[in-house]
Amino acid sequence: MSIKLGVPSKGRLMEKTFDWFGARGVSVARTGSDREYAGAVDGVEGVELVLLSAGEIPRELSAGRIHLGVTGTDLIQEKLVQWDQKVEPLAELGFGHADLIIAVPNCWVDVNTLDDLDAAAAAFREQHGFRMRIATKYHRLVRHYLHRGGVADYQLVDSQGATEGTVKNLTAEAVADITSSGETLRANHLKILDEEPVLRSQATLFRSRVAQLEGKDRAALEALRDLLGV
Repeated sequence: MSIKLGVPSKGRLMEKTFDWFGARGVSVARTGSDREYAGAVDGVEGVELVLLSAGEIPRELSAGRIHLGVTGTDLIQEKLVQWDQKVEPLAELGFGHADLIIAVPNCWVDVNTLDDLDAAAAAFREQHGFRMRIATKYHRLVRHYLHRGGVADYQLVDSQGATEGTVKNLTAEAVADITSSGETLRANHLKILDEEPVLRSQATLFRSRVAQLEGKDRAALEALRDLLGV
């Protein structure tokens, strides 16, 4: 056995994660070609690198198949019911920042807050005979947020593609999506509500609360945490 560390398998998230570990004396690197999901960890004994998509890491942590994993707060909280019972955040890594926000068309000049959105949703249903559609990939988080904000008379529609384009394509009236700069939203003539975001997300190192630890694994995990300062 060994401690399994799950890291995003490609892109800037992978590179920045490697840099973060490297700056703390733990060398983490892909071995082989970009098509191979193999890697190596140097600087600490008994730790194995597992390269996964960022979206897979929450599931692997909650199943106990990996002990540690780097992924976005948004993915953990959206994909895992009672997430804090399954994983423990050890460190925010300072990159991968993005906000999960609600955005509506610019032309909705009177809709700037959740109260405004609730009023608009009621008016929309009365006028059209069906509930205002909000396109999102984040059903759990958005539903909870809107419930707390007192918004009724809406329906969430699933978006697995370009969420910002759903309003233009007439498949939704509003969107709830992750954004880092807001540029794509502005390009699609959408404005973010003047509210605290649904969630402020960033890349975070999580520990599985359910992964089994034998004696040597426990020692390896403690050694790694000491090196990382988490």
